[in-house]
Amino acid sequence: MAIFKNPKFDFLKWRWPAVGLSLVIIASGAVAIAVQGGLALGIDFSGGTILILQFDSPVTQETLRGAIGEVVEESVVQDSGDPSDNTVMIRLPQGGAEQGTSLEDGATAVLEAVSQSSAGEFTVVRRDLVGPIIGEELKRRGVYAFVFAMLGILVYIGLRFRFSFAVGAIIAVAHDILITLALLTFFGYDLSLNVVAAMLTITGYSVNDSIVVFDRVRENMRRMRRDSFDTLVNTSINQTLSRTVITSGTTAFAALALFLAGGEVLEGFAFTILVGVVSGTYSTIFIAAAAAIVISERRAARRSQHVSGGDQATSKPKRRAKKARTRARA
Repeated sequence: MAIFKNPKFDFLKWRWPAVGLSLVIIASGAVAIAVQGGLALGIDFSGGTILILQFDSPVTQETLRGAIGEVVEESVVQDSGDPSDNTVMIRLPQGGAEQGTSLEDGATAVLEAVSQSSAGEFTVVRRDLVGPIIGEELKRRGVYAFVFAMLGILVYIGLRFRFSFAVGAIIAVAHDILITLALLTFFGYDLSLNVVAAMLTITGYSVNDSIVVFDRVRENMRRMRRDSFDTLVNTSINQTLSRTVITSGTTAFAALALFLAGGEVLEGFAFTILVGVVSGTYSTIFIAAAAAIVISERRAARRSQHVSGGDQATSKPKRRAKKARTRARA
């Protein structure tokens, strides 16, 4: 099925405005992260306690903060899920605890304080306890997983296509991750294990999308030898445009459904997938292609200078020999 019949859009005409837009979003995200003192890490990485409580009647956050403040010095209280459900999330930091029993004691003390307050009857919907050692281990493994994924992508695309394509794909993936982190910060989502899993998913998705375009570029190299590399890449993007839109559209609809109906546990995961799909499609068309073209042109220019330099170096001895023969004849 083809959505576009023989499209001839000049995507590369807008590559630099697209790069500028991406830089603005990434820079804004970096400023937002710096203002809040770093990435908002979920309990999986930072450690601590999360309690999700559902009350029988509406309760204010001030009432809960007043009750919890009697047993803990620092906590985060905010609404969770649909406001009509009267569900509240209470997050407690590590507080220097080194053992899981200490976290459990803190959660028990908070629950007792809330039950003795005027907040009313409630049900514990969820209770997560993560110690500091486990949080650091999960953080380290998340970084390793991302680094190994990037190295594998670089080697695979470099061997299958060419080095400039591999670098373009890596730049596109880095772009997608930075855009996703910026939007996660803007919309107030924490960096959790679910979000990291979603980032690794969109990494593979973005690379797969780029490989489809690069594969068409390789095929067209045999048919369009007289055309410039810009024309070759732009034609390849147009030829794969229907496939890109169909694949991205169906994936985005699935992620949107998961975001709307998947519940709070999967909300961050679905949001990351949704942003990553849109950003991955965008980066395949503009970022990866632009990077591959720039790198290819620079490598071609260096080869041309090297060849011309070699010709000049070869011609100098010839001129000297000719002058010597002229002097000998004279």
